[in-house]
Amino acid sequence: MLAPSSTPTAAAPAVFHIEQISKIYTMGEVKVHALDSVDLDLYEGEFVVFLGPSGSGKSTLLNILGGLDIPSSGNLYFRNRAMTHADERALTQFRRHCVGFVFQFYNLIPSLTARENVALVTDIARHPMKPEEALAMVGLEDRLSHFPAQLSGGEQQRVAIARAIAKRPEVLLCDEPTGALDFATGKRVLETLEQVNQAFGTTTAVITHNAGIAAMADRVIHMRSGNIAQINCNHTKLTPAELEW
Repeated sequence: MLAPSSTPTAAAPAVFHIEQISKIYTMGEVKVHALDSVDLDLYEGEFVVFLGPSGSGKSTLLNILGGLDIPSSGNLYFRNRAMTHADERALTQFRRHCVGFVFQFYNLIPSLTARENVALVTDIARHPMKPEEALAMVGLEDRLSHFPAQLSGGEQQRVAIARAIAKRPEVLLCDEPTGALDFATGKRVLETLEQVNQAFGTTTAVITHNAGIAAMADRVIHMRSGNIAQINCNHTKLTPAELEW
């Protein structure tokens, strides 16, 4: 099923263009090379899975793509706009309007309902969905007034996805979105991510340790020791319901 590929389609424009990105963290007298001269393009509308062990650089790369961290060297472009030397105000605007984030732990505000957690984003976005609309997209239209403690783990993650997509982001970045979930619940969350990707054409990047998820991706990017070891293309993708792990 997997075959080497550098691009998913010739027609899709690059949303991100990465040139020789490196990231070095200094911890006392020790320098940790989290990324080492990475080159990569991510394309409009594709669903990408990043695979690799802990410490391979997956989260560091995702954080740089999302404007949560800056590289030590190299260049990052978002739709041909240079982001590498953007100031904090520009990065804040980028994160606010262009990128949705989904993390392993849901980061919901316990004292706010599902609707209110999503409204945190819709209140500051330029062209947001209504919170009710975003929650309906993830199948939680009957949980609008529930607090996080009244929701299952999978429901909380779907609230987090609704919050991320409510701003209508161009890019959705997901760091281990099924890591804290059981098999069946994880599949439901992946179905939600696939639905968002297909409905909005949102470029979606998912990092995971779970190799079974790779079969639903357009491309699978294998990382090792801060480098991209291999890139594969799925010519025939599986649906989340067909995945096994």
